[in-house]
Amino acid sequence: MKRRKTNSIWIGKVQIGGDAPVSVQSMTNTDTRDIQSTVAQINELSSNGCEIIRVAVPDEEAAAALKEIKKQIVIPLIADIHFNYRLALEAIKAGVDGLRINPGNIGSKEKVAAVVEAAKDRHVPIRIGVNAGSLEKELLAKYGQITPEAMVESALKHIHILENLNFTDIKISLKASDIPLMLEAYRLLAREVKYPFHVGVTEAGTLRSGIVKSAVGIGALLAEGIGDTIRVSLTGDPLHEVKIGYDILKSLGLRQRGIQFISCPTCGRTQIDLIRIANEVEERLQFVDKPIKVAVMGCAVNGPGEAAEADVGIAGGKGMGLLFKKGKVIRQVKEEELVEVLIQEVKNQI
Repeated sequence: MKRRKTNSIWIGKVQIGGDAPVSVQSMTNTDTRDIQSTVAQINELSSNGCEIIRVAVPDEEAAAALKEIKKQIVIPLIADIHFNYRLALEAIKAGVDGLRINPGNIGSKEKVAAVVEAAKDRHVPIRIGVNAGSLEKELLAKYGQITPEAMVESALKHIHILENLNFTDIKISLKASDIPLMLEAYRLLAREVKYPFHVGVTEAGTLRSGIVKSAVGIGALLAEGIGDTIRVSLTGDPLHEVKIGYDILKSLGLRQRGIQFISCPTCGRTQIDLIRIANEVEERLQFVDKPIKVAVMGCAVNGPGEAAEADVGIAGGKGMGLLFKKGKVIRQVKEEELVEVLIQEVKNQI
C-alpha cells in the first residue's frame, strides 16, 4: 500500500505524517471542568492504545483545568476550541500539545495572529477542522449546497490564513457524515496540499451504524494511502473508538497492536458451540496488546488449513477439537477444554 507523502508534524511525542505510522486518537465525553473524571477516562483510553486525546474547551473554567489534566496523563493533549481566541491562548499557556481550531472563526486578524504566535513559541500544531455541517454561509450560497469543492475551499481559506502568518505546523480534517462527500473532499484536497490529514466520519452514529460507516469511510481512504491519524466517532464509550480504530488499521495491515481474530461463519459441519466459544475467546483476549493472530474454527477437517496464517487456533469436531499453530495440528482437546487451552497457549506465546 503506497501512502500519500506529507509533511511531518509532532503532537507532543507522537509524529504525524511523513513516514510515521497512522495514529489512533479519541475524544473525551466527560466534562473537562471535572478534572478527576476526565483524567480517569484519558488514562483508561491510553492504557488501551489511544495515542492522542482531544478535550472540549467550552469556557474559561475548562481552559483552567487543562494544566492539571496535562500533569496527570501520559499521551498528548489537544484542546478543541471554537470561536474564542482567548481560550486558545489559555490552552497553549496550560501546556496542551495541539489545538483544534478554525482560524477564520476566532475573530480579527490580530486575534488570529496572537494565537499563531503563541502556538509558534510553544511548538503547538494546529488542526484545521472543516465540518460539512458547519460550512460558512458564503460557501453554501456559492455552491448551493454542501459539496466536496465547498469543503476544500473552506479548508484552503483557513490554511492560507495560517500560511500568511508563516505557520505551517498544520494538520487538516474534512469530516462529514455522508461518506461519498467526505471521501471526495479528502481526495480533492490531497491533490492541493502536503499537510497530514486527520481522517474520520463525523456523527457516524451509535455502535453498530457508527462502526460500519467509520470502517467504510476511514478504510476506503486508508486503502488509497490517505490518512495520517484517525478517530472513529461513536455515540457511546470512547473506548470503543480506540479498539475499532485499531481493528480498521489491522485489517489493512497498517498497525499490528493486539489480537487479530479469525473465526469461521459456521455451517452444517459445525458440531461444537462455536458462536459461544468465539465470543468468549475474543472477550477474554482483550488484554493482549502484542500482535498475534488467533483463530477459532468450526471444522476440524478444514479449519487448520483455512486459518493456516494464524499463530494459534482451535478447530472443532464432535465433542472435541484440535489445537493448531500455523496450520499444523498440535494435539486433540476435549470440547469443554478448548477455550482454556487456547487462552493458555496465547499467554505462552506473548
